[in-house]
Amino acid sequence: MGKPTGFIEYERKVSKDVSPKQRIKNFKEFHEHLPMEEQQLQGARCMDCGVPFCQSGMTLCGMTSGCPLHNLVPEWNDLVYTGNWEQAYLRLHKTNNFPEFTSRVCPALCEAACTCGLGGEPVSTKENEYAIIENAYERGYASAKPPKVRTGKKVAVVGSGPAGLAVADQLNKRGHFVTVFERSDRIGGLLMYGIPNMKLEKHIIDRKVKVMEEEGVTFVTGTDIGKDRKAEKLLKEYDRVVLCCGSSQPRDITAPGRDAKGIYFAVDFLTRNTKSLLDSAFQDKQYVDTKGKDVVIIGGGDTGNDCVGTAIRHGAKSITQIEMMPKAPDKRADNNPWPQWPKVCKTDYGQEEAIAVYGHDPRIYESTVKEFIKDKSGNLKAVKIVSLTWEKDAKSGRMNMKELEGSEKTLDAQIVLIAAGFLGSQKYVTDAFKTAVDNRMNVLTDSGKFATSADRVFTAGDMHTGQSLVVKAIRQGRECAKEVDESLMGYTNMYVQ
Repeated sequence: MGKPTGFIEYERKVSKDVSPKQRIKNFKEFHEHLPMEEQQLQGARCMDCGVPFCQSGMTLCGMTSGCPLHNLVPEWNDLVYTGNWEQAYLRLHKTNNFPEFTSRVCPALCEAACTCGLGGEPVSTKENEYAIIENAYERGYASAKPPKVRTGKKVAVVGSGPAGLAVADQLNKRGHFVTVFERSDRIGGLLMYGIPNMKLEKHIIDRKVKVMEEEGVTFVTGTDIGKDRKAEKLLKEYDRVVLCCGSSQPRDITAPGRDAKGIYFAVDFLTRNTKSLLDSAFQDKQYVDTKGKDVVIIGGGDTGNDCVGTAIRHGAKSITQIEMMPKAPDKRADNNPWPQWPKVCKTDYGQEEAIAVYGHDPRIYESTVKEFIKDKSGNLKAVKIVSLTWEKDAKSGRMNMKELEGSEKTLDAQIVLIAAGFLGSQKYVTDAFKTAVDNRMNVLTDSGKFATSADRVFTAGDMHTGQSLVVKAIRQGRECAKEVDESLMGYTNMYVQ
């Protein structure tokens, strides 16, 4: 809690965003955060509620409500309010290895379940978290703290996304020798190349990786396990192997003309963009340039929105975002009560920028691509889309999608970006380690466990459960590390809230 009457005395305040037309001039984060004194007052708004749903992390009606990490939110909100910033950091870091990431890219599940939000505005918990971690770096609280005792056990972590980094961080703190292998040229996985710079500047990742290196974690880049290095060799060199390779197989779109030049998967588009930015500030021209082009993005989720924001920054002539699902209501429906995740229409930063630049929301709901139209040279020149309608099957009760006759229309398009989600882990990795997979190509384990069908091989994150949130990947990494530790030592004293 903060101040018992704080939620009455103080209005919710959050960081001010740089205006859309100004922020699209670069790829930097664009939030102007509150002064520390004002941020402390936001901590005061945390109520003395009997049940803090904010830290529950429960699944309600298929959606997560509250923090999956079970962050002790009321405790560190109170410490923010009283100005005990070091203790606030220690309390936050007790459950979250990487608040520098989650305070930037998490959708704030905690705030959606905040009791203050039931009848008013929720506590600005995400920005309190940001203030805690950035103050901790500034004052040295977040500096390296190497383990004093080593166990002599060696663990290889394959993949350096949020799950892999969490596994590595936890096991290293326990005293095991940890090596993280990353096939890309930089550490971070999804955080580095899947999330654009304006949401998470990459020096933030580098800062944390440097701390982990100083604490004893070894990072090896440019090594693709299963190709560059054999699985058998890794298992000979290490006592345990943890697979955290993400859900990196993009879902494709099947339609006539799919072979047209100018169609890219969203993950490739975003990766090439960030890599070119970091390598040469775009001077190497290795990114997909959308300047002066009509861009169609297939997919209405976060990745699709990131494509919108990226394409705008390169000067796209027009942007259209295709979404199969109906538009969510603007206000919470009666059948979606608090503390369930609010199923309402969200206009994210990319769409805000598109509205500012082009004068309208780029999204077209309940539609899909019917055909990709090529010119004589095989280059994409247009996309034919069709409207969809949803009908309930009388027998199964399921909603089925149908094309609406006579609704076809053609959109100019020289570039299409497919952001239709992911299908699971990549086959060459699971084949190399001989791990069983489920029907969605996710690595199979017993329920609630992380040990795979292969001896001494574990898994965590999107590779295990399918595409999900950064905060959930961190949670899985922490739980997996505990299981690995117990398998190595015969017991575990690792803490997972």
